[in-house]
Amino acid sequence: MSPISRRRLIAGTAAIGLLGGCGSPQRQPGIATPQQLHADISVWDAVTLPSAHVSSSVTVTYGHGIEGLPEFPGDAVRPEDLGGGLFLQICGDDPDAVRDAASRLRPDGRLRWREKGSCNSGRTNVLGFKDGIVVPKTPREFAQEVWRPDGSTFAVVRRMKLDVAAFTAMPVADQERVFGRRKHDAVPLSGGDEVDLSAKTPDGEYVIPADAHVRRAHPLTAGAGLMLRRSYNYDEGLIFISYQRELKTFVNTMHRMADGDALLRYATTTSSAAFRIPTLN
Repeated sequence: MSPISRRRLIAGTAAIGLLGGCGSPQRQPGIATPQQLHADISVWDAVTLPSAHVSSSVTVTYGHGIEGLPEFPGDAVRPEDLGGGLFLQICGDDPDAVRDAASRLRPDGRLRWREKGSCNSGRTNVLGFKDGIVVPKTPREFAQEVWRPDGSTFAVVRRMKLDVAAFTAMPVADQERVFGRRKHDAVPLSGGDEVDLSAKTPDGEYVIPADAHVRRAHPLTAGAGLMLRRSYNYDEGLIFISYQRELKTFVNTMHRMADGDALLRYATTTSSAAFRIPTLN
């Protein structure tokens, strides 16, 4: 591996970057900024993020542990993988730069768990389907659903092991009914660009099954707001990361999913925590 030039290194606080104009909250990157291809995700028994020099090509996002995220049916989380004091998300398109930043940004505390993740241009998961349901897109939606009045937000981080062998052994048509999307192009089974939960067959059956993931996790059926998903694949499954204005957005959605989402037959959560992501000022 070639060394990273020190001319590309800047102070860690500057590498975190600023979003928003003068006088507005300085929001952390790695949330509304474009998702990068590689990530180092870790959770620590620590309080503060150390100062360090990291490449300007990476984004660093951190948060402090909060209470309020319950365990859900089907979770298999060991005590040491539940909660945590400090969340650290280091992302970049250059895996060497991400690796170097992770070696420099080591909080003073015990590492609970760490996972290296990646995503592809199609944003598909290890099951071959596009991740995500309905996400905020416009500045107004971000203001209403992601950012709190002070510019902070809440993150939910869950490491999920996926049973790829069992899932991919099914016919593709059955896989698509689990997700509620076509596999090759991610179009909802209802057709069109957006999920239509009311679409029915000529026989009066819902086109998207009652237990399909896109129905169970949809804000309309979950009775919850929108959440911004920025998940990454890892060797055994998915590092699920969501950002939302209120923690109850995720909690309400997950309770609805636990009550019959077909996808959860193939997913086991092994790490789970929630964090407040502060502003930089």
